[in-house]
Amino acid sequence: MTLPFELFVALRYLLARRRQAFISVISFISTLGVAVGVLALVVALALMTGLQGELRDRILGSMAHVYVWKPGGISDYRAEIRNLQQLGVQGIAGAGPAIQGKGVITGDVQAFINLKGIDPELEQGVTDIRRAMREGSVEALADPGDDAVGGILVGRQLAEALGKKVGDRVSLLTTQGTLSPAGILPRARPAQVVGIFELGLQEFDAEWGFVSLDFARRLLGSDAPEMIQIRVDDIDEAPAIADRIEAGGTYVAQDWSDLNESLFSALWIEKMAISITIGLIVMVAALQIVASLVLLVMEKSRDIGILKTMGTSPKQISRIFMMQGLIIGLVGTTVGAAGGLALCWVLDRYRLVRIPQDVYQIAYVPFVVEPLDFTIVIVSAVVICFLATIYPSRQAARLDPVQALRFE
Repeated sequence: MTLPFELFVALRYLLARRRQAFISVISFISTLGVAVGVLALVVALALMTGLQGELRDRILGSMAHVYVWKPGGISDYRAEIRNLQQLGVQGIAGAGPAIQGKGVITGDVQAFINLKGIDPELEQGVTDIRRAMREGSVEALADPGDDAVGGILVGRQLAEALGKKVGDRVSLLTTQGTLSPAGILPRARPAQVVGIFELGLQEFDAEWGFVSLDFARRLLGSDAPEMIQIRVDDIDEAPAIADRIEAGGTYVAQDWSDLNESLFSALWIEKMAISITIGLIVMVAALQIVASLVLLVMEKSRDIGILKTMGTSPKQISRIFMMQGLIIGLVGTTVGAAGGLALCWVLDRYRLVRIPQDVYQIAYVPFVVEPLDFTIVIVSAVVICFLATIYPSRQAARLDPVQALRFE
């Protein structure tokens, strides 16, 4: 196969031994710089994408996608769920009631706890609580009555802190108490640990407990469920479903993206900041390409003069040096992209990056390479390398052959 004239000359200049090895070293450093920049950018974007995705999946597995309140209160939650489905709201996968409150739980030690009253049957269609059970079961929350001990599901970290396991008893203290001459006195109520879950988020595993609706009413002094929780088929449709529920004027709704907006906004800003910072490595490599081509033009001024006297047009001369820069950029980008993919696979496969669980809620970072991010990195690197070739190639095209050959 016959190569185009410009590509043939560009390859000869890049691969042939030069009298000035310094220019070859600069070209190699330029290629290496592009490769390192692309590799670092691929890994950084995969890290932030993996962190965002893992946090989102665990948060959405631990909580509902849409929360619905009724200004007049919810007296019959099963009727309200049927009413929501009859409103014509499409995409609802599951729904269930909830009562939430705070209290103190006492085992071997005392700890604050976020209590959530649920319908054990319906809750399994709203959150991943059944999948998250490590000991016991959700069905064991069935309430035995006012005078009997109610059941509670606690997170793994909370159970370890309390020194309790399934079958042990704990004491729950809430603001609901007994009326006395001194006012309302909080009253501790016994509960039996009937299950231990691990949802994967430190916030839930160390601070939350699930009880039945009837038990939650007595603990928190609530006559009826506070809200209806909804799980949707497509999480991206949650905001639209919340808007459609509110459009009827009967309900107030809020979706998961509103509740976690600050967290994901911070993660997005971190991702952009890291991308811009590491992207500067590619810019530095592009400047090295400029320096390499400028020196090459100076070294090859005699050859350029001879080519012009033989009829080579300025555009062809310009394309020769553009192709040289592009070859450096393409080789560096290919090596960096392949290295980035391989490194992400190793880091994700062996879970090598550990992070503070109390800060990021998860123990390790999965590395996820999004096709769009990967494509943007490659295209951006090649474009930057191409732009770096414009000035040196134009200088080569403007070279006067008479001046170039005068002293030869």
